[in-house]
Amino acid sequence: MARRPELDGTLLRAGMRLAVAVSGGADSVGLLRALVEAAGEIGLVLAVAHVHHGIRGADADEDAGFVASLASGLGLEFYLHRVDTPGVAREKKLTLEEAARGLRYAWFREMLNEGKADAVATAHTLDDQAETVMHRLLRGAWTEGLAGIYPVVTCERGVILRPFLETRRAEIREWLGEIGQAWREDASNEDTAHTRNRIRKELLPQMEEFNPQIAEQLAHMATIARDEESWWEQELRKVLPGLVLPGRAVRGGGRAVSTHPDEGSVGIELERLRAVAPAMRRRILRGAAQQLGCGLNFEQTQRLMAMCEPAGAKKQEMSAELRAEKTARELRLVRSSGDETRGIAPEPVEVGIPGEATGLGVTLRVTLVAGSEPGSGATAVLRAPKPGDHVRLRYSRGAKPLKEIFERMNVEAEARRTWPVLEWEGRIVWMKDVAVDPEAGIPFVVQQVRGDL
Repeated sequence: MARRPELDGTLLRAGMRLAVAVSGGADSVGLLRALVEAAGEIGLVLAVAHVHHGIRGADADEDAGFVASLASGLGLEFYLHRVDTPGVAREKKLTLEEAARGLRYAWFREMLNEGKADAVATAHTLDDQAETVMHRLLRGAWTEGLAGIYPVVTCERGVILRPFLETRRAEIREWLGEIGQAWREDASNEDTAHTRNRIRKELLPQMEEFNPQIAEQLAHMATIARDEESWWEQELRKVLPGLVLPGRAVRGGGRAVSTHPDEGSVGIELERLRAVAPAMRRRILRGAAQQLGCGLNFEQTQRLMAMCEPAGAKKQEMSAELRAEKTARELRLVRSSGDETRGIAPEPVEVGIPGEATGLGVTLRVTLVAGSEPGSGATAVLRAPKPGDHVRLRYSRGAKPLKEIFERMNVEAEARRTWPVLEWEGRIVWMKDVAVDPEAGIPFVVQQVRGDL
């Protein structure tokens, strides 16, 4: 008999009621078949869970029918959950992928809370881990992002498990072929307009030419990063309470603390902050901002690091809601509601064709393509993003919503509000730090000559 792929047995225990999330693809079908074989050995009580996302039309219906038939053939209880992913994506202004994942995991947690299972198993593989780490690395993740997919996610009641996280995708498919088990293919996995698919089908194969074990190495990096994060979390729980103090110091001792729900501040004693290693100092600063409900990107964190030095700036605006102030003794982070400025977009700036203009922190120079005549007085508009904006990226199919592009680039919410784009004849023809498709018919070239937001 063919040898089944290895399961992480440390995640499974006798008597566990385990709902297996099965999409119909090879990985999830392989996980189900492997768990069925192991159930008698370990003592598992299995059920099958399938989410119909309301996308892909008849293909999705056939996926659901396939999984239902598979569960019936194995004598397992079958749970089907239907959701309106496109509707949720529109309502919450999410990409389809974001909405689908949120709905899927919300249902898994609901199943656990209702006591239908002790755990939910998903079929993430070592290849998924490698793709996730590379995707986050490209987007500029902190160390916690490089931790990738966790083998166990603890929920309010029960856990979500990934027993195949150390198993290669090819091994699963080979085994399914040997035992004669069919699966469903999702055509969207072949669409290289999605960054993750390009990583899977183009980038990682190229990297394998330098190191055939690159997937394993990325998975090892994730394991190391998870352990590093666990250690840092323990250390910060010891350090932050005594170092990051709420409110501001007042004369005579004590601290004044705002009671406004959208406002607050914390102070950190500079002498103690300077005494710790840069790695710990960076973590403390980020932890302090998180206590105020604000996230810091790398550039913002480095600006705070510089403020800690004696010659550093006394005051800086980190975002519309967060500012930093330095006194002789403390570095303070102050969060305000920002109601007076929230939602007010910067004024647009006209750019002549040809011509040069400055706005939103950049200077653009527009030069004509040889032989082009855009017409007398032709202009483009340098402006901030608007709801509903789309842009066509180089090497992609179709225009993408700016929200999706910002998510890929890991751009903070506040920076998105003033991110410069250039509009011409109703379409975005340039966007900061983005390779926009040079569509036919555009009679000019755009060059950024100054500015780095």
